[in-house]
Amino acid sequence: MTTTIDNSKVYFIGAGPGDCELITLKGYRILAQADVVIYAGSLINHDLLHYCKSGAACHDSASLSLQEIIDLMKEGIDQGKLVVRLQTGDLSLYGSIREQAEELAKLAIGFISVPGVSSFLGAASQLGVEYTVPEVSQSLIITRMAGRTPTPELESLELFAQHQTSMAIFLSIHDMAKVVEKLHNQGNGYPMDTPVAVIYKATWPDECKVTGTLNDIASKVKEAGINKTALILVGRFLGEEYYYSKLYDAEFSHEFRKA
Repeated sequence: MTTTIDNSKVYFIGAGPGDCELITLKGYRILAQADVVIYAGSLINHDLLHYCKSGAACHDSASLSLQEIIDLMKEGIDQGKLVVRLQTGDLSLYGSIREQAEELAKLAIGFISVPGVSSFLGAASQLGVEYTVPEVSQSLIITRMAGRTPTPELESLELFAQHQTSMAIFLSIHDMAKVVEKLHNQGNGYPMDTPVAVIYKATWPDECKVTGTLNDIASKVKEAGINKTALILVGRFLGEEYYYSKLYDAEFSHEFRKA
């Protein structure tokens, strides 16, 4: 099977959470053919660049401005080259592709997105858990704490915590104590005995997992020296309570099986 390539467009590829084998097959095939690769150097596993062909021009975007990134893309497209923007996890979560797409549109340059595996999925796999446990939690909130980039008023951690459902919190590990305060919200959010897991660089070789409850997770994270590149998972899905689903229950009838 081959992937048809359109050199007139920029390919945005989700690189996955860290493990080099967690890039999609489609993403790998396109990356292996790329002439120009602009990668999020501070976030992706640099070993992914070993998939690039000899002679590919690889640019670390960590020190580049948006305009400099767009200029590299335009230069490559104008020369008929295959241009890839390699970004961490999946593009649809905190990927900042909208602003890049808007600038490309001004230049009449299209783009194609190739999804990736998000770190919230990689973290769950490393813990061996599922966010949606029957009768315990059937919803997942993916969010972040307000910081230099604000969050909408109705999307504060305090308001989300009232639901007490499963939550994956990005880009907030730098102030774990503040996260705990907002999640508990003076008793209006999660109870202090709610299970919490912090995963540093999920699926990477140097991954580190810290587990606890809202009572002690801040001190445990501080002791572990984790202050960036980590995901915070909160909710009873991490606890001991669980119930079997009805899907495979021998006494439960559905379209494909009679009780």
